Amino acid sequence: MGQGFQNLREYLRFTGLPAHQRRLVVYSEGAAYWPHLGPVVQALLARFDGHIAYVSSAADDPGVVLTHPRLNAYVIGDGYVRTLFFGALQADVLLMTMPDLNTFHIKRSAATKHYVYLHHSLVSSHMAYREGAFDHFDTILCAGPHHEAEIQALEVLSGQKPKQLVRHGYGRLDAILAAARDDLRSSSRPMILVAPSWGPQGLLEAHAEALLQVLADTPWDVIVRPHPQTVRLAPDALACVRGWCERAQNLRLETSVTGYDSLLRASAMVSDWSGAAFDYALGLERPVLFIDVPRKMNNVHYDRVNKDPIEVFGRMQVGRVIGADELVRLPEHLEHLLVDPYMQRETICAFRAHWVFNVGRSAETAADWLAQTVHRLGAVA
Repeated sequence: MGQGFQNLREYLRFTGLPAHQRRLVVYSEGAAYWPHLGPVVQALLARFDGHIAYVSSAADDPGVVLTHPRLNAYVIGDGYVRTLFFGALQADVLLMTMPDLNTFHIKRSAATKHYVYLHHSLVSSHMAYREGAFDHFDTILCAGPHHEAEIQALEVLSGQKPKQLVRHGYGRLDAILAAARDDLRSSSRPMILVAPSWGPQGLLEAHAEALLQVLADTPWDVIVRPHPQTVRLAPDALACVRGWCERAQNLRLETSVTGYDSLLRASAMVSDWSGAAFDYALGLERPVLFIDVPRKMNNVHYDRVNKDPIEVFGRMQVGRVIGADELVRLPEHLEHLLVDPYMQRETICAFRAHWVFNVGRSAETAADWLAQTVHRLGAVA
């Protein structure tokens, strides 16, 4: 049986659900998004008395194998069946982490009442995403006050009707904080985690050879964790990383971003404009060494919003920044961080308290709001 036929069969199985079992639908692009959706789904199962339909594009998504009497899961792929699913969806609420709704082939359905976007990174909503990425959602679950302010400013610029902005928080950060509290491991050998963002001018896409040549000569273990989009869209950069990891005994490639093991093990992180850098710094209270490649700018008009992106002003608060032309001195800078991994703890904790909503309780906050919204929309029907 072909994969397309299997996806279609799953979609037809979904459409066969009685209406009360698809009032709340969660869509996931795949396993990489479970750390963000998973805590909310699990909180809903504990606090919401209704059913949840969990629809994913990937069979390896942990949400697909989660067993609960009020959870139904389906795998529809990322091709024509997914387009069909979105276009014909009948639901009260759809929760998703995929931006650009109604911009490309993924459209709103007239039969779905309310579309909710959940931020899957702390980075800005005006520079890091395409123009109009959030225009067609009804509600945004904001990770911090910067998202709230940015969305409001974008609405004023475009003359849009205000969306509902929920002070949610950031589930992945909550999970890292919890994992760090329970982690008792210790190691005498430092480990460096390289976890950059993606794009033509990203750290691995533009500087993998120079970066890994320097790190291969260090006494530290190094894990290189490319962004999933680098794995998917930058075969030359990925081949370079694989080659170095095969040749150098201290380098190892990691292509999964769903777990926390490498984050917890890392004595220091090297990044560029990645939201993972803030996950690491704010979750483990250790600074990050940022390589100053050109800004990741998916909206060239972002500066019309008079708000500095958090990934710009936040870097000096949670770490230190060096130029891409200073890679030869990377070991020297890392050595300085390794002398005292918690040198910026006080500043990092203050930054987290100010810029992230509901630290430690984001999943419950989102679940309660979603449950109330589903009940409200059901009462109106």
